[in-house]
Amino acid sequence: MLPQLDQIEETALSALQNVKDEESLEKWRVVYLGRSSKLMQVFDSLGQMPKEERPAIGRRANQIRQALEAEMINRGETLRQEALKKSLETERLDVSLPGRPIALGRLHPITRTLREIYKVFADMGFQVYLSRDVETDEMNFQLLNFPLHHPAREMQDSYYIASDEDSENPLLLRTHTSPGQIRAMREFSSQHPDNPPPVRIILPGMCYRYEQISARYEIQFTQVEGLAVGNNITFSDLKGTLSDFARRLFGQQVRARFRASHFPFTEPSAEMDIECFVCAGRGCAVCKRTGWLEILGCGMVHPTVLSNGGYDPNKYVGFAFGIGPERVTMLRYRIDDIRYFWTNDIRFLEQF
Repeated sequence: MLPQLDQIEETALSALQNVKDEESLEKWRVVYLGRSSKLMQVFDSLGQMPKEERPAIGRRANQIRQALEAEMINRGETLRQEALKKSLETERLDVSLPGRPIALGRLHPITRTLREIYKVFADMGFQVYLSRDVETDEMNFQLLNFPLHHPAREMQDSYYIASDEDSENPLLLRTHTSPGQIRAMREFSSQHPDNPPPVRIILPGMCYRYEQISARYEIQFTQVEGLAVGNNITFSDLKGTLSDFARRLFGQQVRARFRASHFPFTEPSAEMDIECFVCAGRGCAVCKRTGWLEILGCGMVHPTVLSNGGYDPNKYVGFAFGIGPERVTMLRYRIDDIRYFWTNDIRFLEQF
């Protein structure tokens, strides 16, 4: 049996020298080291051999198997090196060239717009105040002067995330950043209850509504709330502040208009439109063929809201507004579909 093992080894090594590629090497492995190979058959037949011969035959068979496996590994590495050398010689590749640069991350277009909005209002003396995404029904609706049966309170418009059967104050994802007005005013007024300090803040954050998704609407969107409370504040102050904001963000020649509107937490209320840059005022799907796109709602803070925030409406007045950064970004970059911001399409994001 030992001479037969020597012959198996010699034949296998001789055949290995003729292997020229990875496919042939795998075939060689099956023939000479596979389960049905002659070498493996020797292991299978050890139990039928005389006891005195088994140790020597088993030891020699193991030595041959280990030697063949080692040679197969070496031959495989040689083939890979030869293939690499051949590719370098035949392919038009300059290995001295530097590698491809790693792509750098960029700010999301909405983040860029938000930072510019922060800068504009910081120059006007507004501070950034952050409030929570998960709110109570009381903060999101009741303290903002929403009647109990107002349509915006219904489940089809709001995402309620927790509710106790015995509770009249369930939790929900905030539908606007306006609840931050109450939290901010209460925080400021709690420091000096008899003489609350003036307020001038913006409150950026994400909002959530159960909307019909379209080129203009999404179920989640960012909003920048603005609030100014003090003495002798008028609607003219509100209009002047927002007009200056539009000129700083869109340019001195921008056309803007204010339209009367209604919000439960402001009185009087208005909406501010900017001439649609996407269609240059001719009319498109973004502006509903009107040539104008609403970017914010605003108004004078309702006395009830002031009182709920800890400010005496007989002494203090204020204005508030809510800006849609997505709408602003669509105007600035002539984007015709708000859904692009949240689909994470790298082809869209790389443009910024």
